[in-house]
Amino acid sequence: MKATLEKTFAGLVALLICTGASPAADLHPIVEVQSGYLFGAISDGKWIKADETAKLIGDETTYRVYGLTQALGDAKGDKPKSEGEPCEETLTVSLSPKTEKGVIAIAAPWNALPRKPQVTDPTQKTYVDAVRDFLKTKGIEQPKVKIESILRVDLDGDGEEEVLISATNYFSKDDRVPMRSPAGSYSMVLLRRVVAGKVETQLVEGEFHPKAYVRKEDSFDAPNAYKVIATLDLDGDGKLEVVVGSNYYEGEEITIYRCDPKKVEALLSVACGA
Repeated sequence: MKATLEKTFAGLVALLICTGASPAADLHPIVEVQSGYLFGAISDGKWIKADETAKLIGDETTYRVYGLTQALGDAKGDKPKSEGEPCEETLTVSLSPKTEKGVIAIAAPWNALPRKPQVTDPTQKTYVDAVRDFLKTKGIEQPKVKIESILRVDLDGDGEEEVLISATNYFSKDDRVPMRSPAGSYSMVLLRRVVAGKVETQLVEGEFHPKAYVRKEDSFDAPNAYKVIATLDLDGDGKLEVVVGSNYYEGEEITIYRCDPKKVEALLSVACGA
């Protein structure tokens, strides 16, 4: 009996070696290209956090690099390591080559950009009005609309294009994010889509400051600027996730969102800041 079990085990090991199978065969790690931050991974339809992903990644992984509107080729990534102070828990992957226009890298066999977003005119009245109306619902009575970018893309693959609007106004002359929020300032990403025959506006992420920040004891105010940096199919289901980057005066965060008609859900996020 023992000899039979040993032969069976040896046969299974040989099969694994011959087929190249491994526990990480269905693990598809995701990296933000410019920072090297490891989001985590998608595995058999499940989103895996960065610390668990790092345990399963080998010394060299091949990634496909994507920009906002195109695939940019492959890159090799090493084993994740800590970013170091002040972000010891943030893991990074060194990519080679590092593509200047790269945004997201994923180790996956599918095309993560099956439908490319189109960058459109941010001054279109329809969208300026939509942003103004939305800001009023957030208590900003006389909003000064400043749209940074508008993307049109079919997120669901149903033939109907959605519109993603990135809008930020902190009233700074150099477009830097200030340390304190002025009255009437804001930053947000909105999603405009047709639901049951009607156009609806969803908030993907954002913050709103109807009144200027007044410093108080034990309080902290560091406003963020939000912007869509990619729309990619990161789990291979044919639908596009929305990747939003945000930054404040001494840090940044990047988050992957699933945007269903009834719900916007954060899937994976990575951050570093003091």
